[in-house]
Amino acid sequence: MQRYIKMRTKQNNSHFFLYYSRFAVPLHPQNVIKMKDICCIGHITKDKIVTPRNTVYMAGGTSFYMAWGMNQLPPKASFQLVTKVAKEDMAEVERMRQAGIEVVCHNSEHTVYFENKYGDNSNNRTQRVLAKADPFTMDEVRKLDAKIFHLGTLLNDDFSSEVVKYLSTKGQISIDVQGYLREVRGECVHAIEWKDKKDILTCTDILKLNEHEMEVITSYKNPRTVALALHELGVKEVVITLGSYGSLIYSDGKFYEIPAYKPTELVDATGCGDTYSTGYLYCRSQGIGVEEAGKFAAAMCTLKLEHSGPFDRSIEDISKIIG
Repeated sequence: MQRYIKMRTKQNNSHFFLYYSRFAVPLHPQNVIKMKDICCIGHITKDKIVTPRNTVYMAGGTSFYMAWGMNQLPPKASFQLVTKVAKEDMAEVERMRQAGIEVVCHNSEHTVYFENKYGDNSNNRTQRVLAKADPFTMDEVRKLDAKIFHLGTLLNDDFSSEVVKYLSTKGQISIDVQGYLREVRGECVHAIEWKDKKDILTCTDILKLNEHEMEVITSYKNPRTVALALHELGVKEVVITLGSYGSLIYSDGKFYEIPAYKPTELVDATGCGDTYSTGYLYCRSQGIGVEEAGKFAAAMCTLKLEHSGPFDRSIEDISKIIG
């Protein structure tokens, strides 16, 4: 009778082996499931960014800014990105993988293509969608395992309520609300009512939204009133970013007012909200308190505002901003 003793894994020529007392059984890497601290699910986009200073073409989307932002921070929180792009747009995915970012990429007929135009006020932008990617399906998320799933919605049909509810049975749900409030008609983006809001918010642990989105969702203009209303619908932590006025977080019956740190130069606000989510979840996934996590996130945003592209500074730079 075969006796099994201590089991361990070892990587050899891109395959894993389970070692027993007398023999080894090959096991492919995709079958080795390891729970991540944070799993971000969202489309990488092609972005055209127009500001008063210049026009820049680059990759974008919540998943893009979060993945690169996480990659700049000490690896205290394990991270995985799940995305969908067209075959001809795999270059950015491969660049991420070469940088050490763990990426699961599914095929899509098209890659999302955004045009973002900013005026002198970085809090306001106009947007067009030149192409849409396929939504995420149950089959694509079924094998995922994480403590926190961050859903980087870009458009209202990226995630069905069934997908969100399923993921909520496996880990905490963090949502950036922006995509649920955007519908594409032709090339134009229109603000819409979030139809399945109540179904999704009942299983949402962390919800991030800005001062414009909060009015669309609740019809209220006071951030504190908005936070309490969303909490009544089931959200445990409500994070409202208020541009240059900072942010407000509601958690466990308490409000936290987070300051905005002034950048040395305002270059590009694209991805600022996603950078906030990156810093906030990075801290919260480690058990760091709400106020400290909010300040960390706000400092990351300040550094992001000073250049185009994703966050590219260090944790030491963040600490200097906070003081």
